[in-house]
Amino acid sequence: MALRGLHERFIVEERVVAAPVRRRLYLIATVLVIVPLGAFVVILIDVLRGGELSSIDAPVQAWLNSVQSEFLTATMTGLSVLFGPPIFPIVALVLVLGWVFTARHAWRPLLLAGGTLVAIVGVRLIAELVGRARPPVRGMLIGPELSESFPSGHVVGAAAIMLLTAYLVFSRRRNPRTAVAAFVVASLGIVATAASRVYLGYHWATDAAGAVCIALIVLGFVIVIDTHRTVRVADSG
Repeated sequence: MALRGLHERFIVEERVVAAPVRRRLYLIATVLVIVPLGAFVVILIDVLRGGELSSIDAPVQAWLNSVQSEFLTATMTGLSVLFGPPIFPIVALVLVLGWVFTARHAWRPLLLAGGTLVAIVGVRLIAELVGRARPPVRGMLIGPELSESFPSGHVVGAAAIMLLTAYLVFSRRRNPRTAVAAFVVASLGIVATAASRVYLGYHWATDAAGAVCIALIVLGFVIVIDTHRTVRVADSG
């Protein structure tokens, strides 16, 4: 009985929707994979070649330096610390474990954990391969960091967990406005996190843009997997 109860906790909770709804989910997922993937490839090639896109990095950095203040620095530092090691892994682990033990089914929290982990590991591998240097150490406001710069690990971690949470929690709600509001909040959080890393002098703007692209690609794949596994079409007959 204990084994059966454990197994039932991991049974996926199926959703019954109309056929057009499932097609729309697959379409959204396809767009979320193809468009950000294309954008990421363009940014990556530009970064490697030092092209026109990466030429905006220095002016953006200079503008952010010009608006520095004690309040902004404190705010940006808080965001950066929250979504960096060691705090972010602990927060993510607590969030996932709390959801696993309180949810009727473990499918969605496991998707959240898996998607976020894939995004972070993917960024780490890409960063090692690209080997882009960070902005000058003299501009880093809270201590030096010498690891690879492209893409930003802080930004991809924040973007992945915010976007996946918005989808996995609020896509089940009947009122679509709730999901829209959740994605708006997630988008604002992502922009704030990306801005914090550039403001504090640890990343170029294109590092943050590349990280957001990766998070969107992961979101697209998670929607495909979730839809395939949980969505069933209502019998029209």
